[in-house]
Amino acid sequence: MVPEASLEQTEHGLVAKSEGWYVVNAREVRWRYAQGRGAFCDTEGDVDYPQLGVNLFVLGPGEPMSMYHWELDQEDFLVVSGEALLIVEGEERPLRQWDFFHCPSRTKHTIVGAGSGPCVVIAVGAREHEHDPDWGGYTVDEVARRHRAGVEEETTEANVAYAPVPRREPTRYREEWLGA
Repeated sequence: MVPEASLEQTEHGLVAKSEGWYVVNAREVRWRYAQGRGAFCDTEGDVDYPQLGVNLFVLGPGEPMSMYHWELDQEDFLVVSGEALLIVEGEERPLRQWDFFHCPSRTKHTIVGAGSGPCVVIAVGAREHEHDPDWGGYTVDEVARRHRAGVEEETTEANVAYAPVPRREPTRYREEWLGA
């Protein structure tokens, strides 16, 4: 029998503290936020999911979800509300509500909020190679750099790629992200 995970109430919201099954509401868990980088719903808490990650992002216009990168693991993205700009293989593609982006292994990409209000994106990714030294990398791309989502030098190190941008810090949910 698979046990229920332990959840802990913190000053920033609920946090999963052990492996197992659990149910949480996105408005009640810990979020991470940085001005200019949007908000990220931390449903995983302090537990690393070994096979599949599901993340919820809220991006304002011009806010990148991530630095332009590629991974060995597959990812998929669904725009739940608002508008976004997909940067994929050096090209820009507009995304709107209910657009789905399938991202096979090794596809260079990022998503940037667009339009006049927040954009909500569900991101799903495999985790097989997440901790491998050859997990993927951040590549130089002028389109991504124009949107503050690109590195100046190629790297495989996240701390190097994200050094110039503010770090998303733990915070409580804000109503403007998903509504009441």
